[in-house]
Parts: sequence; C-alpha cells; structure tokens
Amino acid sequence: MPEKSILKDKSFNFAIRVINLYKYLTEVKKEFVMSKQLLRSGTAIGALIREAQNGESKMDFVHKLAIAQKECDESLYWLELLHQTQFLSESEFQSIHSEAENILRMIKSSIITVKQNLKK
Repeated sequence: MPEKSILKDKSFNFAIRVINLYKYLTEVKKEFVMSKQLLRSGTAIGALIREAQNGESKMDFVHKLAIAQKECDESLYWLELLHQTQFLSESEFQSIHSEAENILRMIKSSIITVKQNLKK
C-alpha cells in the first residue's frame, strides 16, 4: 500500500510540528499541562503507524491504526482547547489542526480499506 508510506511521512512531520509547538508553548506561553498532553498524543500517532506497519497480522495492523486514530483525535482535542483558551492564535491553530484532520482521515481510510480486504 503506497498510502502507508505517505501516512508514515505525514505523521512523522506532524510529530515534528507538535514538538516545535510544545517548545513554543512551554518557553514562550509558559503553558505546561495541555502542551504536554499534546506532545504525548501528537508524537504517538507516528509511532503507532510504524508499529502497525510491522504488525503480526492484518488485524494487528488494524488494531494499531485504531489506537493511532484515537491519539490523533485526542491531539485535535488538545489543539482545540489550546486555541479556545488563547494559547494558539487562529493562524497557528488552523494550520496544524487541518494537518491533524487530514492524518485522521487517512488513518480512517486505511482501516476501512484493510477491513474490506479482510472480508474478501
């Protein structure tokens, strides 16, 4: 599946953005709690996608991607909360939030595709 490598690259680049955002939030905005949660969930996505690619079975692959999906959705939550509490400006928020939404759509699509192929 060529989409997997695109997803792997996108999730890795997203993790880098999350790490840089974490540095900004802690050093400049002096926000430590929500940013730490975002750091955890935002970097877990790519790690779980990599785990999925080395899954023991197709169902293990789906299971790991399902966890990545949850972490991505959680990242969206923390980004929305940081935005609504004025730690992120509209422009800072929009860019990274849309990237996370795109990754979430790709993960969901991958899960659906694998599940459909398992039924065949």
